Parts: sequence; structure tokens; C-alpha cells
Amino acid sequence: MAISAFDHPFLSGLLGDEETGAFFRAGADIKAMLAFERALALSEGRAGVIPADAARRIADHMGRFWPDMDGLREGVARDGVVVAELVKQLRSAVGGEDAAHVHVGATSQDVIDTSLMLRLSSVLSLHRQRLDDLVAAFHALDQAHGDRRLMGHTRMQAAIPITVSDRIRSWSDPLQRHAVLAQSILAARLPLQFGGAAGTLDRLADKAAAVRAGLAAELGLADVPQWQSQRDRLVEVADLFSRISGSLGKFGQDVALLAQMGGEISLSGGGGSSAMAHKQNPVAAEALVSLARFNAVQMSGMHHALVHEQERSGAAWTLEWLLLPSLAVACGASLRLATDLVGKIRSLGTV
Repeated sequence: MAISAFDHPFLSGLLGDEETGAFFRAGADIKAMLAFERALALSEGRAGVIPADAARRIADHMGRFWPDMDGLREGVARDGVVVAELVKQLRSAVGGEDAAHVHVGATSQDVIDTSLMLRLSSVLSLHRQRLDDLVAAFHALDQAHGDRRLMGHTRMQAAIPITVSDRIRSWSDPLQRHAVLAQSILAARLPLQFGGAAGTLDRLADKAAAVRAGLAAELGLADVPQWQSQRDRLVEVADLFSRISGSLGKFGQDVALLAQMGGEISLSGGGGSSAMAHKQNPVAAEALVSLARFNAVQMSGMHHALVHEQERSGAAWTLEWLLLPSLAVACGASLRLATDLVGKIRSLGTV
């Protein structure tokens, strides 16, 4: 049985998101970490840090190498991070004199954080497309029902009549702002992490900047100075996930209230009751509220993870590992559920 509802054997049918979750599976992480090691070898070969022919042979090995997963598990239990054991296995696979040229000047955090940046880039691209699709779905809903009337409510009390368009704008406009922010993050590119033992790239001396620039270019990430104890960029991405799910929670709450009052919304499908066959529960709408509240809670932990002692914090770093994947998957599930829910609105408002 899974600990998390996001990959639970049956709860994930409601709360999971396969596409987003795939970027946080071990296989995706390993592929991204090996991409870092491949790009590092090639960049260091071009800069003359390691022999160019050794760099090419190391890069070739990356396409054939896959680690022993039981060994990685034991390594994490022993070392607290996966990279020490991964590099040990990789050097063994490369063999000969080339083994000494693997992972030169890098540290575990460089590999782990860069893997995360590569995978978060893919997650943001996926969520950006879903935001566009959802905004388009709200536009179609507006075209079909926007001129109809709804009773406006303030502080949970009937206020004055509004149009369906008025309500849809409150659902769609925030999503357009989130899409702009997501696109700006993607356009700027997420940052490479490359600082070596204490963030100074001391082993690379005067070739450090050239290696870092080449590594960033090879991976399609932004070339920035190390940020290993500066976690605000991760909080910015996590906050975007929470903003998206929060805005969709508002949509879900409104739909649930409309369904409760009756007469102003008609939904196809819906959740059956084991005790009351006549009921159609607004399951997706309720789940959107839950996911919004879940992500709001996780964000407090991400703010705690901003506190890194000196040049690196094992505790704050580990806290990110616990929180960030759930924030991303909850956001992905919210986008999936909201798109499905919009498609099930058959009628909205009154003539």
C-alpha cells in the first residue's frame, strides 16, 4: 500500500496525475542525474579539465549504464544522498584510467539539484500547456452560457444578479496570470546548480566559469553562480503550483455550492452514493478544494526549507524532497480535474 494518496492503488484515480508524477519517479531522476554527468564530462573535456577522448568515452557510457537500485538504496541509507553510490557505480562501469575523470569538481548537491531543475522544467511545460487548455475551455463555456444569469453571492448570502460571464472571469483570469508567470520562468530557464564542495568550484580554478557555462548550455539550463543555500527559486516554483491549485480550488468550491443550491448548474456524470442512488456528488469539485488546501499547507514547509545553515543544510534539503513532488503532483491533479469538470458542465445559469 502506498503512503501517499497521489500514487495509491485506488485513491490516485481521483487525486493522482500520471503525467506529472512520472517526472518524480526514480527512473526519471536517474536519467537526469546521468545527463548531468554526461554534460559535465563533455564540458570539462572541451575546457581541458579532463582529456577530450576520456570525456567522449565517459559520455558514451552514459547511454549504456544503469545503476544497481538496491545498491543506491543502501547508499542513501549510509550517506544521506544517492550520488556517492551512483558515482561509485558509474566509475566502476567506466573503468580504467577514465574512471578518475568522472564527476571531477562536482558534489552531490550539484547532481541532485540539477536533476530537479531539468525535471521541473518539464513539469512547468506540461502545466503551462494545461493552463492554456483550461483557459480555452472556460472561453468555450463563456461562449455557450455567458449571457445567462446567476445570483451573485457575497459572504455566502444572495446579493444581486450577475452574468455567467462575470463568474467565469473569476475562474479564468487568475489562470491566465499563472500562465504568464509559468512562461516567464520557462523563458528565463531554470538554473544549473554547480558549485562543488562549498560553492566555490575550487577544484576547477580558472576554468570554472567556462565549465559551468558549457554545462548549462549542454543541459539547456541558465548559467548562474551556485545557489546551493539560496532556495528562493524553488519556493517561487512551489508557490506557482500552490497558486494554480488555489485558484482551481475556488472554481471547485463555486461549482460545489452551485450544485448544492440547485437550479443554476447541470453536470454530467458525477459521483454515485452507495446509500442514496439518487445522488450525484460533485466529486471533482470537492477534490479541487482539498488539493488547494493541501498545497497551501505544504507551502509553509517550503518556507521553512529556505533556512539553510551556512553553505549547505541536509535538514532543509531533505524537507524539500518530502514536499516539492507532492506540490507539483497536486497541482497537476488540479489541472486535470478542473479540465474534466469544465467539460461536464452541461448548463450554467438561468435564462
